[in-house]
Amino acid sequence: MLGMFLSLLFLTPLCFMLNSYWLVQSLFFMLSFIFMFYLQPTSLFSYLSYFMGIDLISFGLILLTFWICSLMLTASESIYRFNYNSSFFMFNILFLLFMLYLTFCSLNLFYFYLFFESSLIPTLFLIIGWGYQPERLQAGVYLLFYTLCASLPMLVGIFYLYNDCCSLMYFMFSEDYSMNFLFYLCLLFAFLIKMPMFLVHLWLPKAHVEAPISGSMILAGILLKLGGYGMVRVFKLFISLGLSLNIIWIVVSLLGGMLVSLICMRQVDLKSLIAYSSVSHMSLVIAGVMTLSYWGLNGSYTLMIGHGLCSSGLFCLANISYERTGSRSLLINKGMMNLMPSMCLWWFLLSSSNMAAPPSLNLLGEISLLNSIVGWSWATMIFIALLSFFGAAYSLYLYSYSQHGELYSGLYSCHNGMVREFILLMLHWIPLNLLILSGDYCMLWL
Repeated sequence: MLGMFLSLLFLTPLCFMLNSYWLVQSLFFMLSFIFMFYLQPTSLFSYLSYFMGIDLISFGLILLTFWICSLMLTASESIYRFNYNSSFFMFNILFLLFMLYLTFCSLNLFYFYLFFESSLIPTLFLIIGWGYQPERLQAGVYLLFYTLCASLPMLVGIFYLYNDCCSLMYFMFSEDYSMNFLFYLCLLFAFLIKMPMFLVHLWLPKAHVEAPISGSMILAGILLKLGGYGMVRVFKLFISLGLSLNIIWIVVSLLGGMLVSLICMRQVDLKSLIAYSSVSHMSLVIAGVMTLSYWGLNGSYTLMIGHGLCSSGLFCLANISYERTGSRSLLINKGMMNLMPSMCLWWFLLSSSNMAAPPSLNLLGEISLLNSIVGWSWATMIFIALLSFFGAAYSLYLYSYSQHGELYSGLYSCHNGMVREFILLMLHWIPLNLLILSGDYCMLWL
């Protein structure tokens, strides 16, 4: 683990060298390929050091972090071309990768909290520094305060746990908190806001719409997964309390997921639509983790990986259209099949993966989540049926409205994608659809 840590540390001076943009990107890819060989087909912690180590769930999320950060540099080529502080931009992404790597590696709840909060700083810089509209300041404040307000009670909860157990290591956790409701709420609420759960989800669409493409990719790809990962880690402390109280979160999530799917159906902003669809997918993940069943935990992990690749790819597509037309509105971006015919295939492939069509990883995740939630209670079937139906409906709406129809009269030339963009989309889609072949790593990590 320290090898990767030092590799990232020594990449820092490279960011400030002249014309080193593609070199840093290639080294990111190289590091992600090296990290693939770290795979341990066991649910036990391996590569242990003082406070770092990985098991299968953190392995998958770290690999996803490396992959998405490499693709962020590929997608943000315009920052390099127009030289919008590209050195600082690279350093920012490197620092973010560093913090996320340490978050997922930590074996200690306090270290996890520390790096979990530190990842906010570079994200905030990305939104405020390279965002598009003046409202990005408001979006940044939303992101910061939503996360911080929930995280401070969590810090108090961590201190309470340390005072009680004299250890914060994950594998030392024992379930002694069957009656401590406040402790349960403190530790859980920070993760529910990060997911984000319906009712506390407003920061997400705002942050997505204002963020540059790299900010949207990391937000959708990794930062939403921190909540799910944290929940999986801390639930060991209060399983019996969870069995009686989790019904609240499951009901709010499923009902909220359904309402958010309806909100998706009336969005006219491409990015906003994809951001709301993320909230809808994450509501399933919350419900899956809350069932505390084998199917639920495996399915939520699988859907987190699948959604990270799929949502990030869709944001890349929205950005490709935005760079051509200067607008994210569906009214202006309609009929794109005439302007960029070969990009239409990628819109189709990623939209279909978004509605969990085979053979995507989303399908594997959603099937196991449906199993777990319906196994938890038959009454949830109606919500799940509507959620799945509207999920397909808004993906279809996104695809058909942006690709079909008459071309907006202000656009007058045919401009296809560049090779860089096709490679970028391919690198999202191939892992998303090939990882299902090694589904045993996703489904057997407990």
